[in-house]
Amino acid sequence: MQQTHQQPATASGTFAIGGDLNVYRLGFGAMRITGKGVWGPPTDKQESIAVLRRALELGINLIDTADSYGPEVSEELIAEALHPYPQNLVIATKGGWRRPGPDNWVPQGHPSHLRQALEGSLRRLRLDTIDLYQFHVPDPNVPFEDSVGEIAKMKEEGKIRHVGLSNVDAKQLDQARKIVPIVTVQNRYNLTDRGSEELVDFCQRAGIGFIPWAPLTGGDLEEPGSPLERIAQQHQAQPSQIALAWLLQRSTTMLPIPGTASVKHLEENVLGATIKLTQGEFDILNQASK
Repeated sequence: MQQTHQQPATASGTFAIGGDLNVYRLGFGAMRITGKGVWGPPTDKQESIAVLRRALELGINLIDTADSYGPEVSEELIAEALHPYPQNLVIATKGGWRRPGPDNWVPQGHPSHLRQALEGSLRRLRLDTIDLYQFHVPDPNVPFEDSVGEIAKMKEEGKIRHVGLSNVDAKQLDQARKIVPIVTVQNRYNLTDRGSEELVDFCQRAGIGFIPWAPLTGGDLEEPGSPLERIAQQHQAQPSQIALAWLLQRSTTMLPIPGTASVKHLEENVLGATIKLTQGEFDILNQASK
């Protein structure tokens, strides 16, 4: 890799997931490199492969995926594009959904399913150990402790290095931490969805990485004349880039993973991570989005 290409991603600083996985705080979410409805292969496979390779050129070394993306397609593309992996690359994946069809998601947290999901991810990603394995969603039909407990067993077996949670509340995080160390939480969080506000603050205090999914959603804040749009104009940037800059300044353990199937959009996102908001701009956005 050329050093000049690495600077944009590194400008956002680094965070050590679990204390030993040092990643640049801007990651890449690999859900969108699949087909419509997160189902089947992408329309342009070569562009998706180019996006993955360009992400590494730009200094990104955290890629987030899941067995349910495709299903299986995202993980297979990551391996095809990037294996053998650079030593510093962290691939995080997830298990816990069943996919009956496009845009169709059914929670499946049974221990046997999670074990099967992990084994499949290891095979597709061509890995012996998953650096960060995340329970994708609590299953209302399976005791939460049973699901997390099975993941803890697989960690003990050496198949998982660190454990994360996704789509959880504070009570569930507390429950899981009594079973196994939790190093990341991945919930929906952005300027217009602040439902995980308290979890963001808790994760910062506890040194837990917070991975916001759908990080660039601006909603009504992107309307002409809105605070977000005005600040974007002042920085000669896109509103989505300002939304990303706000996230990175919101918490030092924030790890946004904007996803895209376009090299151009990827490069725009990486530039967004270089924008530094003034305290006044940050405060304006903070108040406008509450």
